[in-house]
Amino acid sequence: MNGKTNPAALLTTLTRRQAGTCIAMVFCGLASDCSAFARAAPQTMEEKPANAANRTRTSLHEEIDLKSDPQHIYEVLLDAKQFKAFTGAPAEIDPKPGGAFSMFGGQIVGRNVELVPNQRIVQAWRPTHWDPGVYSIVEFELKPEGSGTLVVLEHKGFPEGDFDHLEWGWHTHYWEPLKKYFG
Repeated sequence: MNGKTNPAALLTTLTRRQAGTCIAMVFCGLASDCSAFARAAPQTMEEKPANAANRTRTSLHEEIDLKSDPQHIYEVLLDAKQFKAFTGAPAEIDPKPGGAFSMFGGQIVGRNVELVPNQRIVQAWRPTHWDPGVYSIVEFELKPEGSGTLVVLEHKGFPEGDFDHLEWGWHTHYWEPLKKYFG
């Protein structure tokens, strides 16, 4: 490699507005390298607007097959170092019942409500942009299935209008990275 930033890879790390500005600047001859946008851009969880059909939904259910045993998945979800390894984002997790957590650089916070080793994790969970004191309940059930695990997610009690964003977030920030992590 020649040390230059790959433009295609760079555009996937920018927001749409940053990518559009970068493209416009390149076409106008104002810049040949837009990597400064990526370096300066804070990594935030993009808001997804709710579609009409999901606007009043306050719970979601998802099932995902992962190529790992329940013990390893349990540990990855509750160990800050391993959580950061699969998400690429800072995390602080006290892996005890009642223990506090802060994930994705402080964008998601809460407490572990119930922990059944290698079987279930129940958390009082909230993005920090929600109104103060508003928490939802997230439950991960880990069910052995062949050489892997079926992870059953129940996310309940979140504010109306957040379903589409949360559904997108689970896929983007948990399921896709976990599938890659467990390869």
